[in-house]
Amino acid sequence: MTSHSPPTRWQIGLILLSGILAVSMSAVLIRLAIGAAGVQGVGFSLVIAASRLSLAALMILPIVLIQSFQARATAVPVPRQRFTPIPLAIVAGLLLGLHFATWITSLSYTSIVASTALVTTNPVWVALITWIGWGEKPTRLTILGIALALLGSLIVGFGETGVPSRASQPLLGNGLALVGSWAVSLYFLVGREAQRQGLSLSHYSAIAYSVAALLLLPLPLLWGSRYTGYPPIVYFYLLLMALVPQLIGHSSINWAVRWLSPTLVSLAILFEPIGASLLGILIFREIPGTLVLLGTLVLLLGVGTAGAGSKSV
Repeated sequence: MTSHSPPTRWQIGLILLSGILAVSMSAVLIRLAIGAAGVQGVGFSLVIAASRLSLAALMILPIVLIQSFQARATAVPVPRQRFTPIPLAIVAGLLLGLHFATWITSLSYTSIVASTALVTTNPVWVALITWIGWGEKPTRLTILGIALALLGSLIVGFGETGVPSRASQPLLGNGLALVGSWAVSLYFLVGREAQRQGLSLSHYSAIAYSVAALLLLPLPLLWGSRYTGYPPIVYFYLLLMALVPQLIGHSSINWAVRWLSPTLVSLAILFEPIGASLLGILIFREIPGTLVLLGTLVLLLGVGTAGAGSKSV
């Protein structure tokens, strides 16, 4: 594959699969960090979100600088664009910050299986957003899938987790996870448009991660939380979050969404709650309750149906 030829389906699939496996580790790493710190709630959740994005931005900035110097050295003339995609990357960063602020906080109040199942309802919201924003009317199959997904969300939202010490306020946690899903759905759509307008993946990621980090950095202080004084293992988990789920995971998915439909990519992300839930069972012995399992199955069936019926797939 040359630098100008599009990637093959195998290459796209392999990179997307790598990204999904990487993001599947996110919920477990977050829960490990919360346990190691001995605190939970909004304040520390914002510490996790801001630290993860700040570290990821610092890791990717050297790559962007090297690419910029190389581009200047080649002195290839680039025609000026009437519309710059940078504002789109900034908007994507704001949405990413909202996504992590709400979703990471949800893990302090609900189970891993409920949180990840709700936050990955992307195909439903992508279908609705493209319908409202771009006039792409969903098919009957997509509408059926949306109805099933909403029913599953309600069952998960009101279901008992079977682990009350972990799920202290499941309704609050599930609601936050749902808001996180809305935000990340818009994030993928805006990011796709920014890359199609000519912004490279590295430049887009650097801008989006930096904006999200700047948005979140001061917020923990408003909740009386701090960035220092935690056990060293907490910072190790934060570093892993920035490297694996963020840089490898999100960047791979952002790259894939440039070549595939957002609905298809978000449909593939359905494997995340499965992987995250299995890790939650193995590491935390977090066995979900019957209603949560039933709701998750209905939700996944609905999301899969919505994605399969989407005209953009």
